[in-house]
Amino acid sequence: MRTHPLLVVVVALFAAIATPTLAAAPKASKEDAKFEKFVAVTLDGFWKLNPEYAFAVGYYKHADQLVVPDAAARKASLDFDAAVLAKLDAFDAAKLSASNRVDQVLIRNQLAADRWYTEVFRSWEWQPSQYNVADSFARQLNTEYAPLDTRLKHMLARLDKVPAYYAAAMANIGTPTLEHTVIAIEQNQGALGVFDEALLKKVDASTLSKADKALFRTRMDSTKAAISDYVAFLTALKPKLEAGGARSFRIGKDLYAAKFGHDIQSSFSAEALYAKAKAEKVSLHDRMELLARVLWPKYMVDEKGAAKPMPNDRLDLIGAVIGELSKHHTTPAAFVDTIRKQIPELEKFVADHDLITQDPTRPLVVRETPVYQRGFAGAGVDAPGPYDPTANTYYNVSPLDGYTPERAESYLREYNDWMLQLLNVHEAVPGHYLQLIHSNKSKSLVKSLFGNGAMVEGWAVFSERMMLEAGYGATRRRCG
Repeated sequence: MRTHPLLVVVVALFAAIATPTLAAAPKASKEDAKFEKFVAVTLDGFWKLNPEYAFAVGYYKHADQLVVPDAAARKASLDFDAAVLAKLDAFDAAKLSASNRVDQVLIRNQLAADRWYTEVFRSWEWQPSQYNVADSFARQLNTEYAPLDTRLKHMLARLDKVPAYYAAAMANIGTPTLEHTVIAIEQNQGALGVFDEALLKKVDASTLSKADKALFRTRMDSTKAAISDYVAFLTALKPKLEAGGARSFRIGKDLYAAKFGHDIQSSFSAEALYAKAKAEKVSLHDRMELLARVLWPKYMVDEKGAAKPMPNDRLDLIGAVIGELSKHHTTPAAFVDTIRKQIPELEKFVADHDLITQDPTRPLVVRETPVYQRGFAGAGVDAPGPYDPTANTYYNVSPLDGYTPERAESYLREYNDWMLQLLNVHEAVPGHYLQLIHSNKSKSLVKSLFGNGAMVEGWAVFSERMMLEAGYGATRRRCG
């Protein structure tokens, strides 16, 4: 996730908070008991249909399963959604506790969104980057949910489905976007690195039978061939897309409005929130102009140290100061280490100012983003779910070593010494990393799993303002 403008997402946070207050309901009613049993059965059924998602949140019951993304799988999911929604609506909300009523709404939102994405948005037809098996296998290898030999047996069972998985992916793709096709090629090329000699050494050193070890090698070869075939398929498709045959990555106003509703779950529509943001922009520019005038004598100077003349147009004034500040940044080679070194500083500031409870037993691991995940975001938190909350939380940071000098400079000007700190506040401390730690401690699995989008992103951006208002950055000029 990238750092968002403070204004827009804070408004989204307030929009979520502004929903009507639920009236109190009797606690521990018979309806509550029925509902909680229904939730347990529903979640187990949901995970059976979504074993990769289940694994990501620490639910390992179906760790030996890989779903082939074909028409049959989509139908099974839609049938499940319809059946659960019908049962969900049969509960009398007035007889449920406030917490369970919220869970009822969250489950309804999740299943309605699943149906909309499958039947209307249909990204499975035009977004080839959604097909990649690397992450689920890498998680299985690196997450110690069971002894290694057991995990290898689960992987062996899942490897058998990989050729069918990619065959279905190729059959699904109609007219994709060029952008998602390029990302899919790059990420699936990176996926090949998961199925390497290091994995085979683990297999050879395991107690798997001789037959299973041989079968593992055979299936791994078939997996790499399937991935390579998918890359070749997309590579052959790419020239046609570049010649004008691609779908636009812009989804259009109507789809965006519906997607916004499903993802953000706010009482505001996308248009209403946009109108609020535009109205707020005027006062935001007033504040930016004031700050630009204060900073001008310090940064906008000539060779002799004298302040340069200020532009008359305030947007030119603001742009000039931002342009100058953007020159102050780390180097491509030091980008990941700069972020890694800053996390303890953020944690100390939060502790010193008693802003939010931290949990030292669940440290944040800063790592280079795996190749098969790159191309989507420069940095983002990959957190465990509520079923296995003590598993590692990773702060994935994409290195810039493959960038051209021009591209690296452009990127670092955006994430300069000041914006990089806000990125880390947003994504890590006290942003998404701490938010997800606390989310996993909720008594409600539903709230942990299917949280409100406005609140999730709203917290991360609110945390930027909270840190600044607490005095963070008052004496800092550079990061690292």
